[in-house]
Amino acid sequence: MSKRLQDFLVPLIAVILGLVAGAIVMLVFGYDPLAAYDEMIYTAFSTPYNIGEIFRTMAPLMLIALGFAISSKAGFFNVGLPGQAMIAWTSAATFTLMNPDLPKFISIPATMIIAMIAGGLAGAIPGILRAYLGTSEVIITIMLNYIILHVSNAVVLNFLVPNFTEKGTGTTVNLPKEASYQVDWLKEMFGSSRINLGIFMAIIAVIIIWFVLKKTTLGYEITAVGLNPNAAEYAGMSAKRIIILSMLISGALAGLGGAVDGLGTYVTVKTQASSLSIGWNGMAVALLAANSPIGIPFAAFLYGVLEAGRAGMQAVVVSEMVDVVSAFIIFFVGISYVIRKGLIDVPKLFDRFKKKENVKGEQA
Repeated sequence: MSKRLQDFLVPLIAVILGLVAGAIVMLVFGYDPLAAYDEMIYTAFSTPYNIGEIFRTMAPLMLIALGFAISSKAGFFNVGLPGQAMIAWTSAATFTLMNPDLPKFISIPATMIIAMIAGGLAGAIPGILRAYLGTSEVIITIMLNYIILHVSNAVVLNFLVPNFTEKGTGTTVNLPKEASYQVDWLKEMFGSSRINLGIFMAIIAVIIIWFVLKKTTLGYEITAVGLNPNAAEYAGMSAKRIIILSMLISGALAGLGGAVDGLGTYVTVKTQASSLSIGWNGMAVALLAANSPIGIPFAAFLYGVLEAGRAGMQAVVVSEMVDVVSAFIIFFVGISYVIRKGLIDVPKLFDRFKKKENVKGEQA
């Protein structure tokens, strides 16, 4: 079986196994899994509003997943995506509140650039430390998530809320309408859902990242460093430059994802109790897509359906069951080696069985 076919089948089998495992859990607790999945699918596609919410969910997940895919191709596990998305959201929101009168055609590009710079710098820090000091990017990015969480909350509490708030409220005033990534014609098309321009940014980013990885020298260098940094150095590539650049791009994409989620979905800024969940979900999307830019939209679509169908499933099971199903899918993606081994060994077993049957037939 070809590697390309395996790359297609492994995520598909992981999804199927995740759904089956989720169904078993539902049966154990006395729920009807077929009814739950039926309600989920029906709810997700029953109205233009819910379809718009699927695309709204997909956009930041696609961007963050692309960021994770870039770092993974370079051989690094960027666990700092939630923090990179958060600092970008806070930076972009601060800019919009300080400049409320900017027209949309200036505000949106400006917040995109600010978000990508903020996220990129947050990603470059662990990249520089890894390149020059050999530190673990996993530990550094995990710690940076906490640092960024508390710094961002401090900015919101001590600067944004006191200066941009209505008396007696704990959040900022609504962000300027011209700064929002939502546009009227798109909302009307999808039943006043929160779908926004982020979905188009995400699609464009998928095309660009696919082209960079597959068709450019930079993409070849990123892949080469990820496979063997010593061999890449011997071939004349600067592994340090690629390490820093890949983490910079990874953080910039995560930052754009944070801005899309923050300015495209919400109308105010408030403190967060924990790191942004879209960061972790974006990693899950990338893992499900095997870090393939082309596969990421399909993996994000699955997550969008699960999220949009959550309300329907609540009529049959508890809403947390959606998270259980998602966790099972990622679990089976995590043990993809077992699935790949099965895809290789099972056909061999069938071939051996056929050969034995043929030998028995000839002897008879």
